[in-house]
Amino acid sequence: MSLPRIGVSLPHFGPNAGPEAVVAVAQATERLGFHAVSATDRLLIPAGPHWNNDAGLPQSHVWDPLEMLTWAAAHTRRIRVCTGILNTIFQSPVVLARKLATLDRLSLGRLDAGIGQGGGTRLPPFYIPEEFVAAGVPAERRGAGFIEHIAAMRACWGPDPVEFHGEWYEVPLSMVGPKPHGDGIPLFLGAITRHTVERAAHIGDGFITVAVNWDDTRTQIRWYRDAGGTGTVVVAVIPAPLEGEISATVFTDAALRDLDRAAAAGVDEVHIALNLLPTTWDRQIELLEALATRLSLPAPTAV
Repeated sequence: MSLPRIGVSLPHFGPNAGPEAVVAVAQATERLGFHAVSATDRLLIPAGPHWNNDAGLPQSHVWDPLEMLTWAAAHTRRIRVCTGILNTIFQSPVVLARKLATLDRLSLGRLDAGIGQGGGTRLPPFYIPEEFVAAGVPAERRGAGFIEHIAAMRACWGPDPVEFHGEWYEVPLSMVGPKPHGDGIPLFLGAITRHTVERAAHIGDGFITVAVNWDDTRTQIRWYRDAGGTGTVVVAVIPAPLEGEISATVFTDAALRDLDRAAAAGVDEVHIALNLLPTTWDRQIELLEALATRLSLPAPTAV
């Protein structure tokens, strides 16, 4: 049983966020032979009196994931750069299609796009109503509007002239570019409920979820495969514990347990939420080095 490919989250929020940290973690990820780096989206964190943050969201600004990944791609040559999750309907499909295609071209085709609709459930942290208010998008746009948004973006990546007419989105007959580096950009749909997982199987190139509970994750993967999904399954894992000083042994043991669970569940790619660890980015690199040693990762092929 082979282990899944391994990705690493960039320091894109909290005290570690910044250009030096992103470059250092991205280059270490590539040097050590891991597969990818990732950054996720969070438009805002509510500050009203009703907000109690039971879900443990970072109480800090989250840097823009596409800008972070562009910076990482500019300082690497091999690793893939991944969004997970980018809330697509907060931007128009033409604007976002151009941004994603630009990053894909600049990285020479290394982009994988994990995308979502701003929440697969009505509960935080997957759904924050304040984000829809700030983006000027009604929450009712989710569902059918999300499906249409994906179709409009894919139309923009097709041959010119581009034209799209839907219930929510219109693209007049136009020249739209740039186009992706290759045939297209892989779209991995964020999914939690059975309905959203099955939707990912039908219209996505894969699906992405968070392993909050591995029993739930295994069920989601079964839903995906039973619905005919043959694409890439990406699972984000949260290293434990998240408090106190973390030794290399504790970190690597936890990561290896998650990798074994992921392999048994048929996961293709695991992304370790390294940015959640309460430590400095240089210490995060040391933990990555310890994991690479335990895994005996081969030296990456030069490009």
